[in-house]
Amino acid sequence: MGDGAAEVVSGKAWTDFCRALEQAGEVILRDKAPSTPLDRAEGYRYLTRLLRQMMYTTIENADPDFPRLHELDRVKLGADNPDNVYLSANIRGDRTYKITGTRGSIYYFSIGSKANRYAIDGTMASTGELGDKDLVIEPDGTVEIIVSAEPHDKNWLPLEPDSTGLVVRQTYMDRATEVPGQWTIERVGEPIQRKELNPDHFVKALQTAAFSLHGTAAMFAGWTEMFMERPNEMPDFGQEFFQKAGGDPEIFYAHGYWTLKPGQAWVIETEVPECPYWNFQLDNWWMESLDWERKITINKHSAKLNDDGTLTIVVAERDPGYGNWIDTCGHETGTALLRWLGASEHPLPTCTVIDLEAS
Repeated sequence: MGDGAAEVVSGKAWTDFCRALEQAGEVILRDKAPSTPLDRAEGYRYLTRLLRQMMYTTIENADPDFPRLHELDRVKLGADNPDNVYLSANIRGDRTYKITGTRGSIYYFSIGSKANRYAIDGTMASTGELGDKDLVIEPDGTVEIIVSAEPHDKNWLPLEPDSTGLVVRQTYMDRATEVPGQWTIERVGEPIQRKELNPDHFVKALQTAAFSLHGTAAMFAGWTEMFMERPNEMPDFGQEFFQKAGGDPEIFYAHGYWTLKPGQAWVIETEVPECPYWNFQLDNWWMESLDWERKITINKHSAKLNDDGTLTIVVAERDPGYGNWIDTCGHETGTALLRWLGASEHPLPTCTVIDLEAS
């Protein structure tokens, strides 16, 4: 037997996997991480959500010859956009794929090919992008996208030799009226028979899942600690930094860390540039968007602007009666994100902390 087969038979593969998961839990106990029962519970739930995605990616949907577009579905990481429907699939840079589907009426669509290096150096390099402005839709509303290293004359998503995955972003402006597209993917080429489970591959998949879980959680905890150096601000920490982690090249990202005492509010004021879409969202310390069913996000459609066209956001435990209220949902600290999509100018907000009783 190979080493992997022997480790499966002896049980060592599973024991090592469980020990690696235990080590990943140390991320939740970092010195700078909040220690309230709510934040700790959300931190451990965050790990379970990440593990579910890692297991699906490395084991259940790992074969790039039989890819599936998989919705993340409550897997939240890296300041996930509450307006987005995220899809992902495993691929290889030396394969050709065809994606077919319908565009739907959802406001924005983009797809990117990525080289996932989260577990290595904390990056997810873009190896190709295809957005709405370049998407050709047939008269019947259908779309066909070719994903390959070789150029294609229409709806081509480029691949590089180290491309490992696809990320689809479908963005709502108004969830009540818009419908996302429906998409499927298949490898193009001679049929390949699916093989039985390989014990050596399975052991590596378990190791990758645990390592990726730990690496991803630690990376975004490191981001929060960086944001903590400028509390209650929303500066530009560097767009290249966020793009290397898999950000959409069409988006300007203004991240921030907030900390409030009971009775305080974080007031964010900004000009609003001309752009197809923007949003603001509140996240927990682990950079997960808060409960979407509560008032934790606004966008170009839902926000109320001031008479002069500027935007006022008030992050607080209760509605102050002015501006656009964002609910802290029982938290005293967390992170936040303001996105400008497709804008030529990227204003940075002015931020202040006030006492609600004095406002």
